[in-house]
Amino acid sequence: MGRQSKKWSAETNMHEPEEQLIQQAQAGNRHAFGLLVQRHQTRVFQFVRRLHGGADEALDITQETFLKAFLAMGKWRPEARFQTWLLQIARNTTLDALRQRRRRPCEALEDDRQLVSPVASPERQLAGTRRVALLARLLERLPLEHREILLLREVEGLSYAELASVLDIHPGTVKSRLARAREAILASYRRANGGDLYD
Repeated sequence: MGRQSKKWSAETNMHEPEEQLIQQAQAGNRHAFGLLVQRHQTRVFQFVRRLHGGADEALDITQETFLKAFLAMGKWRPEARFQTWLLQIARNTTLDALRQRRRRPCEALEDDRQLVSPVASPERQLAGTRRVALLARLLERLPLEHREILLLREVEGLSYAELASVLDIHPGTVKSRLARAREAILASYRRANGGDLYD
């Protein structure tokens, strides 16, 4: 009976609304924070890896991000989405790491295969995989301010208001910086692809 009760409790906690887990974590409940980590760690890790480069470093930065988040739980306010707040901590931690270490080239995206249609022919799948790998290489060559805004907007789906908050820039600057970043990666893609946007 005791084991079943514990199992039921753990399963119930996994499905608890995020707001309740956050409140419990703010009250010092480590288990609730652990569940928040489980929900967000993959996304934070992927963001850090693409921004910084290198899976080992990204793992260290991700762990540091969640440690900082746990220590700062009392500062989180419901006006900001929890995910956005975590990405802001991850971004700042990554920038600190980039200042301390020499930047290594980004690794190819581990989830390239998910971005290619499963019903496409083998030739189209190969072309799609190559296109994604090329975009990943071009992304790593962009200036940091272009790389981070593209990742936060196009991969993480942050709103313009959230981008302004995470990047600590004026909302009007978000649109112009994002436009410049998109232009830069499209121009690089065209150059690498012989002037064509698509193969």
